[in-house]
Amino acid sequence: MLVAENLTKDYKDITAVDNVSFRVLPGRIFGLLGPNGAGKTTTIRTILNIIKPTSGRIMFDGEPINDQFFNIIGYLPEERGLYKKSKTIDVIIYFARLKNMDKKSALSEADIWLNKLDISQYRNKKIEELSKGNQQKVQFITAIIHNPRLLVLDEPFSGFDPINQQLIREIIISLAGIGKTIILSTHQMDTAEKLCADIFLINKGKEVCSGSMIDIKKRFGTNTVRIIFEGDGSFIASLPSVILTEKSNSLADLNPLVNSPVNNSTNNSSLEVTLKEDIQPKDFLRDIMNRLSVTHFSVVEPALDKIFIDVIRNSQ
Repeated sequence: MLVAENLTKDYKDITAVDNVSFRVLPGRIFGLLGPNGAGKTTTIRTILNIIKPTSGRIMFDGEPINDQFFNIIGYLPEERGLYKKSKTIDVIIYFARLKNMDKKSALSEADIWLNKLDISQYRNKKIEELSKGNQQKVQFITAIIHNPRLLVLDEPFSGFDPINQQLIREIIISLAGIGKTIILSTHQMDTAEKLCADIFLINKGKEVCSGSMIDIKKRFGTNTVRIIFEGDGSFIASLPSVILTEKSNSLADLNPLVNSPVNNSTNNSSLEVTLKEDIQPKDFLRDIMNRLSVTHFSVVEPALDKIFIDVIRNSQ
């Protein structure tokens, strides 16, 4: 487990990180999120022992982070740091050897990962001959080849198409599944929402929101449900339990069966219904089912990008 306690970093007249504390549990992906200039990079560099905090401390498994942890940390920086004139395999081996891997093990692991990421054909190509996406794959390999216990990923999906984004997501999830301690920093809120079990949102060096993804969604969510139904639903807006009704997204997006050949009725309608705070969704459903044929019913969770925007605006 990684623990940051009262972490502060001052640069002359600027406080880049202002008394932040958090815990990163093994086996759970921790999202370090925030707008540009929020203090994320400074926090990461402090965790990596690249810079020293002005005050506070970083602990990993009960011990202060120092140079002895170098070989158990994997770091994927946002900026590419590869040697463009060197061959792919040579670059990977070089970084592996820096992490104290012997050459034989490094070669073996390199070929495993090159094959897993579908770039073994570029093994002996120079880095500059590779596409940006494939260069990012090489950099990802250099971060994980030594089987680190702590993995810090800064914008790991940069340069990837959707297929390769999914591939990298699956690898990150598998690493968490075997107990790695993982910090993910990204501006892609949809990706963070899918991957992160916990998030820490920072702005202007200060914590503005933190907790498990489930708890944060509950905290910022409204009592809203989404329904697809057949019949005349005009009465819903006038129910005493209802605050607001809005037309929902396309029916096909909500329920693929709606537009299937088996169910091509044109009488389907969709609504998002905001209920009063003291109303249970199940009670609302019971009230409307005797007047409508409900084919889809779900509680609407707030998207992480909306939470991000709202929280940052309120912290300005």
